[in-house]
Amino acid sequence: MSKYLVIVESATKEKIISKILGKDFVVKSSYGHIRDLPKNKFGIDIEDNFKPMYVNMLRAKKIILDLKRISEAVSKTYLATDFDREGEAIAWHLKEVLMLPENKVFRITFNEITTEAILDAVKHPRNLDIGLINSQQTRRILDRLVGYKLSPFLWRKLKLGLSAGRVQSVAVMIICNRYEEIKNFVPTEYWDIEVELSKIGQDIVSHFKANIFLQNGIRFDKSTIKSKKQSDNILKKLKNIEYTVKSTSIKQQKRAPNAPYTTSTMQQDASRILGFSASKTMFVAQKLYEGINIGFGETGLITYIRTDSLNVAKSIQNETSKFIKSFYGNDFLPKISKIYKTKIKGAQEAHEAIRPTLPSRTPLEIKQYLSVDEFKLYDLIWKRFLASQMSDAVYNILTVKILAGNYLFKASESMLIFDGFFKVYNISNKKKELKIPHLRNGEVLKFIKVISQQHFTEPLAHYNEASLIKSLEDHGIGRPSTYAPIIKTILNKLYVRLDNKKFIPTNLGIVVNNILKNYFKDIINIEFTANIENKLDKIAEGKIVWQNVLKDFYRSFKKDLNKAEKNLQKQKIELRQSSEICPNCGKFMVVRESKSGQFLGCSGYPKCKVILHFNEVTNIECDKCGSFLIKRIGFKNKQYFICKNYPNCKTTYNIDKNGNKIIKSEPEYTDIKCKKCDSEMLKRIGKRGPFLTCSAFPKCRNIQWIKTPNLQQKMNIE
Repeated sequence: MSKYLVIVESATKEKIISKILGKDFVVKSSYGHIRDLPKNKFGIDIEDNFKPMYVNMLRAKKIILDLKRISEAVSKTYLATDFDREGEAIAWHLKEVLMLPENKVFRITFNEITTEAILDAVKHPRNLDIGLINSQQTRRILDRLVGYKLSPFLWRKLKLGLSAGRVQSVAVMIICNRYEEIKNFVPTEYWDIEVELSKIGQDIVSHFKANIFLQNGIRFDKSTIKSKKQSDNILKKLKNIEYTVKSTSIKQQKRAPNAPYTTSTMQQDASRILGFSASKTMFVAQKLYEGINIGFGETGLITYIRTDSLNVAKSIQNETSKFIKSFYGNDFLPKISKIYKTKIKGAQEAHEAIRPTLPSRTPLEIKQYLSVDEFKLYDLIWKRFLASQMSDAVYNILTVKILAGNYLFKASESMLIFDGFFKVYNISNKKKELKIPHLRNGEVLKFIKVISQQHFTEPLAHYNEASLIKSLEDHGIGRPSTYAPIIKTILNKLYVRLDNKKFIPTNLGIVVNNILKNYFKDIINIEFTANIENKLDKIAEGKIVWQNVLKDFYRSFKKDLNKAEKNLQKQKIELRQSSEICPNCGKFMVVRESKSGQFLGCSGYPKCKVILHFNEVTNIECDKCGSFLIKRIGFKNKQYFICKNYPNCKTTYNIDKNGNKIIKSEPEYTDIKCKKCDSEMLKRIGKRGPFLTCSAFPKCRNIQWIKTPNLQQKMNIE
């Protein structure tokens, strides 16, 4: 019989940790929470100091019986749930439900699932942290107060099935505010001017450009040249004056590497570089953290993934330094190990930054054991961490100042002279020769031409996943474990939609946001939500009483709710009418929205349930017939252009990230007959390679992949 019980949260951890600890330990999983507030009841006694009424989850009934039986037979029980507030709360619920005595229950935590970390955690157990437990409990109660009071209010005033959350509503507000900024933005015209110069007597190789910098000592910026008339006046003066080198200077500039990843920066880079959603990033990262079989057994490849700390253990820094020295050389190792400090308020500094558990375990070394997505994310994390411990990159910055009458021009270039951390993290930064020729002070230059360009100021871009997470973090809204669920919720509730990876508020989202802004502005706002996060941090530190936070919140919330109930009339979501007519009943079609994007629905719904593609006509012309293109949304929300003249013209285009059309290769006619309708088959090129599709599409949808050797030979495909 085993002497000790270790309770973890997942079956994967159970399997790996069981092998590490051996026969004296039995390791069991709770599969997450085993009790929570009731689903169909409010579950909070406001009059009794906000006492929560927890109930055991139905799915956990057998798990609880099994854990209780084992815990009664062992001498010690170790609660090894996640290393954060949520994990601490799960551990406390386990202790309460299993009725574990104080002298037999211990809390252990670890930042990585490796043999050394697990054995060390068992050697150094601690008591449950009541501050962390109270902080998580307060967050749960706050969310229940808002959800169970505000959501029914929206049902009565707007539409059944809506929900409102303390944090998700602020995320929608941030997106709506940016949407309004962009919609109301008025562009401003401005011009910039540069001259093309060269050394006298040299060919085009010595040509270089310099930008206008000062006039009579006053610096030029975007607001200096506001019209073509102003630009033309300056151009006339610049064509007939002498250009003389006033000064040249070369300065060395260092660029330091970025800090290792936190949860938010990992999600941002995974979105920006890999195209991963926040949810996908956390799903893949969880697998890397919990452990993967890399040939000699399962082991955790990265440290705990929910963190806002930039700490790195001293032992790991030493280990990383040895690897950098042996693999890249002593020059790539900084004289003093780099230490990073987080700027995030309330960061849990006891945690570590996200890093590989073994810095010397390169991505290529284990690539064969990882899925494509696992390799991409591990590669990203490994390179970011290793780079963070390496020397700075060094540049030579050449600056040339050129005098022309009362104007001063400036030309500058940078040359990478030492890779530093770029050796690992950014292979695109190659060493290059300077284009500006060697110049002497006082040297007269040959004037080639002057160039002026018209520009217009542009609004800030719509939020994407990366920029939204950064905004939430910068404002102190949410914590590492909440970013992905926030985004998932606002998308699922149809408050926002993704258009070319940009968040656009739906009509529903705009109406809900306006209601919350007008009637709950004291609690559904950025400052208040960030302040609540600070108070939760103070509860975790034991500095304030958690019930007092709830009392202060509920007093203001109840007042706003009563006022809104009295003053707000029943609202209606206005649907934009299109020019399309319903083919079934003849009524106008209206623009509706779903998780997949916009579509046309009959205004006679629910009596008439006809839906059509939403044909957003653009001003982009079809290369084949000259008709305008229509933007549509296809499989997995992928956007594409189709000719307005369809089906007479079947030209389609993919859309790049900037909304421009990507010309697809034309299908080739073959001498192969369709097995279903005997029409000719067309050869097309898809993401998975060449395939055949029937020329009678859409009447016949026969598709045949070109995989067999005979077909490849017939199609003359290598």
